[in-house]
Amino acid sequence: MKAGSLPPLAPDEIPDGRRVRAALLNKVCGDEDMFALGSSVARVVQMASSDDEGTHALAYYVLSDVALTQRILRLANTVKYRTANGTAVTTISRAISLLGFDNVKTTALAMLLVDALASSEHAWSVRIELEASLCASLVGREMARHSFYQGAEEASIGALFKNLGPLLVASHAHERYREIGALVASGKHKLGQAAQMILGCSYDALSEAVLGEWKIPDVIMRAQRPLADGALKVAVNRGEWMRQVASFSLDVARLLARPGDPAGSQEAQALLARYGHALNIDGQQLDELFGAVAREMSGLLQSMNLEPAPRPPEGESDGLPNVLLLATLGAGEEEQGSYPSGKPKNARELLLAGVQDVTQMRASGTHKVNDVVLAVLETLYTAMGFRFATVVLKDVRSGQYRARVSFGADKAATQAGFAFPAAGASAAANRDLFFLAMANNADLMISDASSPKIRDLLPSWHRQLLPDAKSFIVLPLVVGQAQLGLFYADRTQTAPEGVPPDETSLIKALKGQVLAALAP
Repeated sequence: MKAGSLPPLAPDEIPDGRRVRAALLNKVCGDEDMFALGSSVARVVQMASSDDEGTHALAYYVLSDVALTQRILRLANTVKYRTANGTAVTTISRAISLLGFDNVKTTALAMLLVDALASSEHAWSVRIELEASLCASLVGREMARHSFYQGAEEASIGALFKNLGPLLVASHAHERYREIGALVASGKHKLGQAAQMILGCSYDALSEAVLGEWKIPDVIMRAQRPLADGALKVAVNRGEWMRQVASFSLDVARLLARPGDPAGSQEAQALLARYGHALNIDGQQLDELFGAVAREMSGLLQSMNLEPAPRPPEGESDGLPNVLLLATLGAGEEEQGSYPSGKPKNARELLLAGVQDVTQMRASGTHKVNDVVLAVLETLYTAMGFRFATVVLKDVRSGQYRARVSFGADKAATQAGFAFPAAGASAAANRDLFFLAMANNADLMISDASSPKIRDLLPSWHRQLLPDAKSFIVLPLVVGQAQLGLFYADRTQTAPEGVPPDETSLIKALKGQVLAALAP
């Protein structure tokens, strides 16, 4: 990036539905490992079970992968599938005969997803979504067993991929995944609305698009499309039935992942009200389905040697001191009441309006990066009630981070003095709050800057320039390994109200727009 200038917009990052989807597809499908996954998935999906050639092709495919061979044999030797005389299954051909062609095929696909994604650095989130995908495939297989449609077994594949969108976002765009989850957790947005707000497209649309890139058959791609709200009617064809089964399967998987017995629960009753008539399933059959799938899931996880899902690490993470870890955006819970800090009570609505405005601005393709930065800065300044707000960018020529544009009291004088070296001259300098925030790419909301532990981390230039800053926000701008700068904004009062999850997600969405614009 040239000194004193900002790079142009990256057109494929502009978040209207098609372009955001294109950017995500480029990130997901452009990755070498994910390209290999897509090729393998397409190869397995296209294997037909109509003749011996299909069975031989599947057997050869499984045998070409030692780990996959061991897993399929392990599954075939579980209690459910072991033959009556107790003879061990030692060949893949026998395993296919015992488990069934489509069972082995879907299991192989599931294991491909596990192998490609289970080692993600965001193991906890990815594992949740992986288990939902695996469980959904088992529900789809159970539903196919009772269907009169020819080729109904494809429903298990459609169900497996129904959760592909969340799975890939958790693995490849984890911050966006967290933002969507926070919006849903606030209770004010459904999953589809939250994904549309943060990604510019729904999870279902992303799943369908990725499958399209992988050249998966149309009937499986169309099974990813959302259904109408409310009680469903009986499907008029196999494609519509597969859509219903895929959606039902994922809903069942999500329910089974919750603690407690789902049988007879309010959630189970809601499933019956929505899907019961369309899929010809009653309360007793649903309870039996819950039990059968839970047992199958246990055997499947065991066959994959998957240990209990890893939990998020406790204590310090990302190298941040505890005092800053506690100040990270989203660490607090939503509080109600007045805000003597100056923060508007309708901050969420103001932030949401800003997100919509910036999204439309970038989608038009007619605005410069500076316009996007200015719009985001203004939204933060007004929506959060800050006294002073600025964006700080690295000046390569001077070797400093300098404020470029600002809003608020004494903005000209404060902006002129808002500068600090790009690298600390000593270990102590590198321990200051601003360097720590950028080094760890941690969004911080300091609610009380006068606390001793925070004051110890404030550099001298900040204490001299803004001695009356009682609360402030720091949002690092980091693209890849490049620390480009940060957003800073402060108030002259403490802010004990904190930042609730829905506001956190919107703030991160605003920053995300700037990062996308700054990306080379």
